Amino acid sequence: METILPIMNQYTEIETCVECSAKNLKNISELFYYAQKAVLHPTGPLYCPEEKEMKPACIKALTRIFKISDQDNDGTLNDAELNFFQRICFNTPLAPQALEDVKNVVRKHISDGVADSGLTLKGFLFLHTLFIQRGRHETTWTVLRRFGYDDDLDLTPEYLFPLLKIPPDCTTELNHHAYLFLQSTFDKHDLDRDCALSPDELKDLFKVFPYIPWGPDVNNTVCTNERGWITYQGFLSQWTLTTYLDVQRCLEYLGYLGYSILTEQESQASAITVTRDKKIDLQKKQTQRNVFRCNVIGMKNCGKSGVLQALLGRNLMRQKKIRDDHKSYYAINTVYVYGQEKYLLLHDISESEFLTEAEIICDVVCLVYDVSNPKSFEYCARIFKQHFMDSRIPCLIVAAKSDLHEVKQDYSISPADFCRKHKMPPPQAFTCNTADAPSKDIFVKLTTMAMYPEDHYRDRLSRDTGNPDRIENLRKIWVFLKTAFHARLRCMCTCNRCTFCICQNFLNSDLLQSVKNKIFTAVINRLRARVAEWGAMLLADDEGSITHQVHAVSSVEDSIFMESSHGPLFLEARHVTQADLKSSTFWLRASFGATVFAVLGFAMYRALLKQR
Repeated sequence: METILPIMNQYTEIETCVECSAKNLKNISELFYYAQKAVLHPTGPLYCPEEKEMKPACIKALTRIFKISDQDNDGTLNDAELNFFQRICFNTPLAPQALEDVKNVVRKHISDGVADSGLTLKGFLFLHTLFIQRGRHETTWTVLRRFGYDDDLDLTPEYLFPLLKIPPDCTTELNHHAYLFLQSTFDKHDLDRDCALSPDELKDLFKVFPYIPWGPDVNNTVCTNERGWITYQGFLSQWTLTTYLDVQRCLEYLGYLGYSILTEQESQASAITVTRDKKIDLQKKQTQRNVFRCNVIGMKNCGKSGVLQALLGRNLMRQKKIRDDHKSYYAINTVYVYGQEKYLLLHDISESEFLTEAEIICDVVCLVYDVSNPKSFEYCARIFKQHFMDSRIPCLIVAAKSDLHEVKQDYSISPADFCRKHKMPPPQAFTCNTADAPSKDIFVKLTTMAMYPEDHYRDRLSRDTGNPDRIENLRKIWVFLKTAFHARLRCMCTCNRCTFCICQNFLNSDLLQSVKNKIFTAVINRLRARVAEWGAMLLADDEGSITHQVHAVSSVEDSIFMESSHGPLFLEARHVTQADLKSSTFWLRASFGATVFAVLGFAMYRALLKQR
């Protein structure tokens, strides 16, 4: 000890010294145990021996863990919260006596470690300091790694960004369990129970984040109360917006809040629902989605911002109070359609000559023009013809600022005639210059069009034809045949050894195709020769080279036949056919045999294909 202690005091990174002997097998297992422990549960990132206290990074990580575990946000961990913490970290609860022993140890060393029979943050940090000082680093490391930390006390990418596969044309939404978690999170920090988060309450919520994730524009994206505080509905709407636009960021935020730990799920990916392909919704004429995106398009200063803020229930007076640097290009709120609660997401598209592909992707389009600006509608008409006239995306034209004097638009036809021509709903008058909250009729209409785009497509389809049902039925038949054909191709075997493949290869062989072509050519040549002979007879009849003979008629039917204009020709043609019938017996038999063979081969092919 006299030799080792000075060395350990000089080099603080030395964690353990073990006296051992390979010859006498002294402390060999202990040597490997402490070596493994120094690697798996190092002291360096957690504790500073010189100052005899935990390092700031460790204190910050444990503070976040404490706040996540404090589910009622009262500043202490009660017995139920301590038991839950013990179970999720060590898979075993603590006995009541063990809980009291832990609290007594904390009370003995620090005065404010226990309050109201609950463990405070100071008491929680003291316990881990005590574990480290007594050589039980594995206890602290087990807690840290359970909450997603690595050896450098940073949250791992695997914890923050779990794998989530999103196929093309699919969207992401929060499921029911995620909304329940967010509801409990909101209630946890809404200390005054006013159904809104004040700036201090919102700051307290984001203490488990390494940064403040929401900027001032969020208050103009979702619903707020009269004081500008985010309401419960606005809180859920913002999370819905983040999930729809950037699901990876949503997974990161849920990881900071400890979703997978508090809900005892494998990862945050269990909170996300990936919707099915939009093409399937169109085919089934129904959707399972709850969030619908509407792109708001129009000239600058035509009233698009007013439309977005009206969705949040704000009239013109409240909109004038919004600062320019706090404006948002998004707005999201709930809309009820046939008794169902859906989220409508509005996106303000900046004015440009051509829209990008990302600006076209949406569920419904809202084309806004200013009734008081004569050049406003021309932009809407041009964008519609460029991008949406031949698409299946429903469109709605909104006549904004309808409280002002309406002027004639500088366009070839009026907006109403334009809508009538293209089988669109008539322009919807809208204004946000009201005493109360603006009307939400256009938002219900937009959401309905997004939920049932097939009905809008059928109306649009009739602009080029008077019978849209017939074209729609033909389209459905074509889709069915194409799907069946591809399904049949996917089921075909390609081993080239089984009976199915042998029959298929034989039917497609060059020999069979050659025989079929030769028989077909011979029959065609024979028919051509016979037609040529009949043509020669007709020509001879016209020149008087054929002598007509009178035959006795024995019946009225024969007399009628003889009195017809070409009776002798028909008789002679009939005699010629009977005379040449014997010479063509071979070709008739060959044709008949080839037909029978083809039918039998096709029947065998279908039977084998059905079995496959």
